[in-house]
Amino acid sequence: MGLNNVNTEKLEATVKEFQKDLSKAKKVNKVEGDWNPGKGSQFRATVQFEGGKATLEADQPSFLGGGGTQPGPMIYCLYGSASCYAATFATMAAMEGITLKKLKIIAESSMDFSKVFGLSDNPIAGKVKFTLFVESDAPAEKIKKLEDISKERCPAVYCLTNAIPLETELKIG
Repeated sequence: MGLNNVNTEKLEATVKEFQKDLSKAKKVNKVEGDWNPGKGSQFRATVQFEGGKATLEADQPSFLGGGGTQPGPMIYCLYGSASCYAATFATMAAMEGITLKKLKIIAESSMDFSKVFGLSDNPIAGKVKFTLFVESDAPAEKIKKLEDISKERCPAVYCLTNAIPLETELKIG
């Protein structure tokens, strides 16, 4: 499988393919879900991925009018960001030939929901913080370099630190 549970052979082949044609590096992700107007979790989507599909459910915390029975949307966002950052770090380590004995991440976000209720113009999201715990025989300076590379290349970090155009469309019917 490679190193750090990363298929380095597949990665190398992917890099070579992208080098030949950068358009192959472009992918589209899509989630299509339904709001539940009845009882139970508020939102459900069956998501497709390379190995199959999974049904995900979300429910707002009770202070936001949900039942708190499932992770809320912002928890999924934080989970996705944390897993993407950890995956980028582990992948960069594997590509550099660095074995990780342990990689743990703690992701935290600060939120101010007063704007959601029209009570203020405060920013809703304050900051996101990732704390990595790394065990490896590699020198500390190489681990620090991996952190720098991961911050530079992680798609989730990019999404958190760059304005991304949002387009909404309403269809009534």
